[in-house]
Amino acid sequence: MAAVVLPGGRRCGTFLARGRPAARRARLALGVLGPGGAMRYNEKELQALSRQPAELAAELGMRGPKKGSVLKRRLVKLVVNFLFYFRTDEAEPVGALLLEHCRVTQEEPSGFSISFMEDPERKYHFECRSEEQRQEWMGALRRASYEFMRRSLIFYRNEIQKMTGKDPLEQFGISEEARFRLGGLKA
Repeated sequence: MAAVVLPGGRRCGTFLARGRPAARRARLALGVLGPGGAMRYNEKELQALSRQPAELAAELGMRGPKKGSVLKRRLVKLVVNFLFYFRTDEAEPVGALLLEHCRVTQEEPSGFSISFMEDPERKYHFECRSEEQRQEWMGALRRASYEFMRRSLIFYRNEIQKMTGKDPLEQFGISEEARFRLGGLKA
């Protein structure tokens, strides 16, 4: 079984790799806390998401947050705001990190780490083949969070409104209550 790791390193449930005995397959709904409240994921949804086209994918060295963890080669795949990692010879993910409320930090010589705001000492380390690959991964991971996308949408919405005098969301019939507002943001 593999775990989904939420901000702070909390495990919210499990999803299974292929080949596990049916008796051991627990169909746990995964409750994931997101910016708008609780979102629900289950094993099949996470596996389906892991098969979607990746914004970025590569074989990287990966070391978990536990003391004594060794660097292992993993296929790492960024899909929306999930970072899935796979054994290099398997099609199903070993685990996933939800990239919300996390910090991506440069590590030497050509690596980076991901830690969560709630538990900054618990880090997942990744080793890249080059400085360019590290920069590409760090940029993509920083842009992957819902909060980053939300702030970008608000910024561009306001810029368009300043330039045109019109709310660009109005043409889509989005109600005032459903719109992103700057007043409600703590940036």
